[in-house]
Amino acid sequence: MARYGLTVMDVATALRETNRSISAGDIDEGKRRYVIRTDAELNSPERIRAVVLRTASDRATGRIGRVTVDDIGTVGFHHKEPSARIRALGVPSIAINAVRETGANVIETMEGIAAAVDELNATHLPAAGLTMEQVYDETVYIESSIELVQQNIYIGGTLAAIILLLFLRSVGATMIISIAIPISVVGSFVAMAALGRSINVISLAGFAFAVGMVVDAAIVVLENIYRLRQQGMPRFKAAFEGASQVWGAIFVSALTTVLVFLPLLIMELEAGQLFRDIAVAISVAVLLSLIVSITLIPAMASRILGRRVKSGLEKASSDAGGSVAPSRLRLPGIDGLASLFVRMIVGFTRWVVRGRLRALTVVVVICGGSLAIAWTMLPKLDYLPEGNRNLIFGIVLPPPGYNLETTSAIAQRVENSVKPLWATETGPESKPGEPPKMERFFFVTLRTQAFVGAVSMDPTRVDELIDPLRFPVFREPGTYGFVSQAGLFSRVVGGGRKIDIDISGPDLESVLATALKATGAIMGAMPMQEGNQFRPRPGLELGAPEIRLLPDPVRLRDNGVTATELGLTVDAFNDGLRVDEITIDGKRLDLMLSGPDGGISRTQDIDSLPVVTREGTVVPASSLADIIVTAGPTEIRHVERERTVTLEVRPAPHMPLEVAMETLQNQVIGPLQAGTLPPGVTLRLSGTADELTKTFDAMVTNLLLALVIVYLIMAVLFESFVYPFIIMLSVPAAAAGGVLGLAAVNAQTFTPFDMLTLLGFVILVGIVVNNAILLVHQTLHHMRADGMAPSDAIIEATRNRIRPIFMSSLTSVFGMLPLVIFPGAGSELYRGLGSVVVGGLALSSFITLFVVPPMLAILARPPKKSGLESTTSDAEGSPAE
Repeated sequence: MARYGLTVMDVATALRETNRSISAGDIDEGKRRYVIRTDAELNSPERIRAVVLRTASDRATGRIGRVTVDDIGTVGFHHKEPSARIRALGVPSIAINAVRETGANVIETMEGIAAAVDELNATHLPAAGLTMEQVYDETVYIESSIELVQQNIYIGGTLAAIILLLFLRSVGATMIISIAIPISVVGSFVAMAALGRSINVISLAGFAFAVGMVVDAAIVVLENIYRLRQQGMPRFKAAFEGASQVWGAIFVSALTTVLVFLPLLIMELEAGQLFRDIAVAISVAVLLSLIVSITLIPAMASRILGRRVKSGLEKASSDAGGSVAPSRLRLPGIDGLASLFVRMIVGFTRWVVRGRLRALTVVVVICGGSLAIAWTMLPKLDYLPEGNRNLIFGIVLPPPGYNLETTSAIAQRVENSVKPLWATETGPESKPGEPPKMERFFFVTLRTQAFVGAVSMDPTRVDELIDPLRFPVFREPGTYGFVSQAGLFSRVVGGGRKIDIDISGPDLESVLATALKATGAIMGAMPMQEGNQFRPRPGLELGAPEIRLLPDPVRLRDNGVTATELGLTVDAFNDGLRVDEITIDGKRLDLMLSGPDGGISRTQDIDSLPVVTREGTVVPASSLADIIVTAGPTEIRHVERERTVTLEVRPAPHMPLEVAMETLQNQVIGPLQAGTLPPGVTLRLSGTADELTKTFDAMVTNLLLALVIVYLIMAVLFESFVYPFIIMLSVPAAAAGGVLGLAAVNAQTFTPFDMLTLLGFVILVGIVVNNAILLVHQTLHHMRADGMAPSDAIIEATRNRIRPIFMSSLTSVFGMLPLVIFPGAGSELYRGLGSVVVGGLALSSFITLFVVPPMLAILARPPKKSGLESTTSDAEGSPAE
């Protein structure tokens, strides 16, 4: 190069300018159209060797001299230096990651991948001595989750039918109500498809919750028809009158259940998608059940309930004295308890309506106690459930400056540590007290970080592999990172429970100094030994070793070399300069310009790197620049245009995210802000902490909106602001029951109070008022249609409504109970939600009978007929005119 006066920049420019393929339009001649293209692509080693770098002519002789690439160097194929190493179960491997398109069905995509893997293993790979194995398949978890939800739907539906049979003692009547379950659920699938909603684990859980709810309206309608048939009313008239009498009540009940979801449907936060899926599923099922209850149920009842019926349980609920009439089928224990319970409730109601002071005292004590229980026992918040995917994944950040060989050595030590847990080494079964065996284990090492992952032989115990991986990974001094179970709703390493502390400022030195202080405070407040994990981004020090060349402008000018030429020359003679991308035999390759020695291996060799000048001299790099060994940042990170170091903290599994946020705020951020921070340096919580705060604020707003919507809907339909207020008093008891239900489940299985669990309280607002609506509706009917005094009307309404209240409540509770008690894939998503709804509904069913009658005794007055009550009739006779 020096002989011909060529610099590295000259060679690179010539190669780059030669490798061109340029379209030059077209020509129409005769019947043909010719496309014009200038083709000079370097698509073979021969064409590269023939590239002319310089041409000179002798005017005297007319001779022309040319310098080609072949004159100054050799052209050949070579391999890049590896930038990563991957080992799977101790064997060097190649990793291939498949990313599905947005909107593509994950199950169909994975089926296609599995077929492709089988085809490759059967055809091309054996000849190369390779095998391809699928390390992780997320559809296994999805399909297991779907199977569990389907099982819960079947079991819940069966339990609901058994409860109905226990109350009605009639196979025909039970069949009439039970038919509402498959019709509503199957119809909901069709409606979901028409609305463009996908069927997933969350929406299926919504259908499972709806199994117990869709029979509520059918129970109320059939119970009324059943009671009228007991009184001797003809079957067709009983079907018509029975449905007409309660139409207003079940319409209000269904409307309140559906409208509480309205604020969730327009929620735009990350959690809003999950809420919309379950909201749409339940709403569609409940609306279909309303249609079934006023059309199909009366029609079937008029055919199946063909003769006068009498049941001891029904007679017990209408007999204030508790005597039991002869019946077709007696269950002595159950009937005795039912009769005793009816007498107790009716006796309490008769006692409480006699005095307003005692009624007010009862209401204040019960509602105040319910609120106190809900407030004091409410657990701390979490964000979203992480699921129970069978994959442990971690990111490891070694100390700055570690090379690939060193990080690979760390990987080797981790392999040796966990090798006894490999199923391929020690068998698939683990001994008692030991973690489960690993079906898969892989380690990916890069120059600046590493990734580790494992799949368990026992998917239900995969979280037990976190500590066996975490301890050897972070045994290396100065190593940080996360090892956690892969989350369902977050593809970010650390999952949905990662809290970020952003430390920002005008200069990196002051930011790093503050980050070091914050790190010490974090280690003290949330020790790593307790399961907490931590990693800084980009790092806590300018620790990446760096050899920096500082060009001297005077010496560069004296030698006719630019800073660009110096930099390109150092790159070419050390790492290799990438000139362009070329295509040879259909393969895309990098065209590299490299020195003859293939790079340097010692830092001091940089001084003697040759730099060719245009005058044809070769000078060492040290004569053109000052060369120093220093340190630089591994990553330049900005937040709001300021230099930022982010400290990422993942709390221990059983520490709620809200508790971790409070700990960091009170023990880390607060003390640092109270002390002396460098000028311009700020600290703030971000990441999941931000999302949790935003989502919780939105959920509180949505809960208040749900209360207002339910109240206003009832106020319009009852044409009164007083009676909806009475009905809303059932909500505090439901809140207390929801908190107690969650506490009961936590006593057996850890269940965080996440945003999906919080959704249970929104659902409760819409369904727990149904029982109170029945009581108020029946009381107003007795006062308006029968002319009863308020106290008599309250007692009679309580006596008549006990059975449908507990029939609908128990069917709902037992219909949802499998979602709470049966473990398995996906159950961690909706177990908390189910426990809140089941607990709230169960407690409010009892408390409603102790709260609504006293409030009616205080506030009820014989009013004029309203639009809602004008459609009702006497529960014991003909409809009101």
